[in-house]
Amino acid sequence: MSGAAASSARIADVLAGLGIAGLLLPEAVAYSGIAGMPPQAGVVALFVGLVCYGLLGTSRFAIVSSTSSSAAVLAAGTLLLAGGGANRAAVAATLVLLGGGCFLIAGAARLGGLSHLIARPVLRGYTFGLAIVIALKQLPHLGGWPDLHGDFVPLLVADLVRTSGQVHALTLLTGVLALLLLYVCERLRRLPGSLLVIALGVAASSWLAARGVPLTGAIRLQMSIGMPVWPSSGQWLPSVELAAALLLILYAESYSSIRGFALKHDDPVTPNRDLLVLGVANVLSGLFQGMPVGAGYSGTSANEAAGAQSRLAGLIAAATVLLMVLLLLRWIERIPLAVLAAIVIHAVSKSWRLSVFRPYLQWKRDRLLALAAVIAVLSVGILNGLLFAIAFSLILLLRQLASARVSVLGRLAGSHDFVDIAQHPNAVQPPSMLILRPEEPLFFANAEAVMVLARKQVEAHSAAKQVVLSLEASPDLDSTALESLGDFSGWLQARGVGLRVARVKDETRALLLRAALPQLSSQALDSWSVEDAVSAAMAAMSSTGNHAQ
Repeated sequence: MSGAAASSARIADVLAGLGIAGLLLPEAVAYSGIAGMPPQAGVVALFVGLVCYGLLGTSRFAIVSSTSSSAAVLAAGTLLLAGGGANRAAVAATLVLLGGGCFLIAGAARLGGLSHLIARPVLRGYTFGLAIVIALKQLPHLGGWPDLHGDFVPLLVADLVRTSGQVHALTLLTGVLALLLLYVCERLRRLPGSLLVIALGVAASSWLAARGVPLTGAIRLQMSIGMPVWPSSGQWLPSVELAAALLLILYAESYSSIRGFALKHDDPVTPNRDLLVLGVANVLSGLFQGMPVGAGYSGTSANEAAGAQSRLAGLIAAATVLLMVLLLLRWIERIPLAVLAAIVIHAVSKSWRLSVFRPYLQWKRDRLLALAAVIAVLSVGILNGLLFAIAFSLILLLRQLASARVSVLGRLAGSHDFVDIAQHPNAVQPPSMLILRPEEPLFFANAEAVMVLARKQVEAHSAAKQVVLSLEASPDLDSTALESLGDFSGWLQARGVGLRVARVKDETRALLLRAALPQLSSQALDSWSVEDAVSAAMAAMSSTGNHAQ
């Protein structure tokens, strides 16, 4: 990069950092409210996240701060472990610290693919349901309702209806006007909506407070390191489970943001390093009594849209946040809570777009999975909904993999390709030969059933003297699959039918040689394609016929 280009990039980073700081700070305060934490928890997390990722991260655009989803999970976790007790903030800090430890362990174990445990339909359905829950729980701040407890949506709605007579009219009017202004500014992209509604709210704060509209209140920033409050003997398991849930949701959200913008700009992705960096950020945030942090989509997309060229933008944003806190803290404390609630509702409302589910309806794939994730969050709560949706997706995956499907292959006329004869009736099977292909990877859940189907095919093709088994879908074999394959090979040998394996990976071939299964010598495993295996089988039958003569 030339000197002029480098200078231009640095200027772009400075402008981007200055621009996004005004968006990130009020969001951090608002997300603290979602988690039921004091405002300083979100501010501390924002500063720690920006500095850690700016110094150690890899993505040019990622903005690491507290996120709405992790704040909601933290709220559910602290309510479970501490109830409404005074030590809720200490329990939250411990959960963040444990979550950071889980990140570090996952990074050291190179589990960068961990986010793939949450399928995209699950993540989108979960985000959709979570946005509804978050918006409902912000309504008390938006309109002066009494605080809502829990995250079971029918009960939340019932509480809102039951207490509707306690709505504070001016608070509701303030929140609705702020929300409308945010949507107007969204259409006029040059207007910074969050900054505008905050400035107007602060300007009118004295008048509003005199008429009963609540303000943010005192923010006491204490960056002293606090010792964690370790869980009691009966709370270790749920604490670790909650920390693991924070790891899953934060990393799924972070990896989605980081990878999406990396693909857009052709940048490299280093998931294992990102795990370690997020671990360091969360450990430090926990030690300083902050919120859990991750690379949220809204902050990352705002950073890219502002013209950021490197991680310097995040560091500039951190310095700007620090200056704003030092110089403007007394004004930040005067932000009406209704305005912060409007900012949160506006931010999560972007997840209410039904268009995100349109591909699943068009493809006729994973519709049930996305719907189950939405229903789970709305019916059993934020944390249990996430765990249920992940478990449901894994069950569906196991159900698919465990299904026993075996195709009989034939050769297309004038071609070397072997295809499923059920799909291509004009495909021809070689004489005295049966070519079988399991359609799912062989493993403990389906190996026995697949071999039963293979035996039935052999019995149905009584003239077959050679069987070719194509294992292209099985990159590896566990012990159950090996034993089932050995039983099948021995059964064929007892019937006088030969067996060859085609399209087997090098590691699987070495494993089969070590297993020394009947009929599967090195010659029977040397076919890299079905065509090679068929040719070798024909040569073997010809040789056997000549010997018989």
